[in-house]
Amino acid sequence: MKLKALTAAVLAAALLAACGSSAASSAAPAADTSSETAASADNSGDLLAQIQQHGEIVFGTEGTWSPWTYHDENDQLVGFDIEVAQKVAEKLGVKATFVEGEWDGLLAGVDGGRYDSMANGVEITEERAQKYDFSDPYCYIRTAIIVKSDDDSINSFEDLNGKTTANTISSTYATLAESYGAKTTGVDDLNQTIELLLNGRVDATLNAEVTYFDYLKEHPDANIKIAALTNDASQVAFPVRKGDETATLREALNQAINELREDGTIAEISEKYFGTDLSQAPSAN
Repeated sequence: MKLKALTAAVLAAALLAACGSSAASSAAPAADTSSETAASADNSGDLLAQIQQHGEIVFGTEGTWSPWTYHDENDQLVGFDIEVAQKVAEKLGVKATFVEGEWDGLLAGVDGGRYDSMANGVEITEERAQKYDFSDPYCYIRTAIIVKSDDDSINSFEDLNGKTTANTISSTYATLAESYGAKTTGVDDLNQTIELLLNGRVDATLNAEVTYFDYLKEHPDANIKIAALTNDASQVAFPVRKGDETATLREALNQAINELREDGTIAEISEKYFGTDLSQAPSAN
């Protein structure tokens, strides 16, 4: 009887020890999960912290607008904006990831959190500044009115009144053309724009001066010319959502842009794609 009682006591003690061990091991993962949740909560209101935690910053881009963002002969996504964004990402200690889409949906993607920012020659306008915050400018460009070489009817922006133009709908260029009384036809890319112009289906198109010269490099015999240029340069920057959560990201973007401007990196990229340095604001005349 004593042996049976002793055996029963040993078994009971062993069972209690096993239960205790099981409880301890199941409690450990719960503590880890709690720690991870707390870390995630700490970053929930700071987009820069989230970006650095994930190791990437996501940019929306068209991928069809040379020389800003396009595919080369090897189908690699390249361009001025792409390289600047990659250099900025390096400064932030993360990689740049690009998601391609049509212009109309890119800013909405930033607004909805699908992209952290947008690398697509985005110009700062009063209307956009009401909805988005912007980094410091990394490029300064003038807008050109492009017409057929034998067209002398347009010599100023005021001459656009009653004319037809082709541009991406809701782009800065389309808005500018419409502000001078032009009727805008929507297009998908620059090649389609120039095709409509050369075929006489529109009177003009508005685009960056540098884009015009880049097109001429590829099509030196194109029957087009610049009819007029804006006096002031527009500012190209990275848009982000408004709010406190993007404050540290904006600061980091600004620091990266200024460092890349000061060390000549942006100027070098600009020379590569545009044949001139667009990283500095034009001097006042």
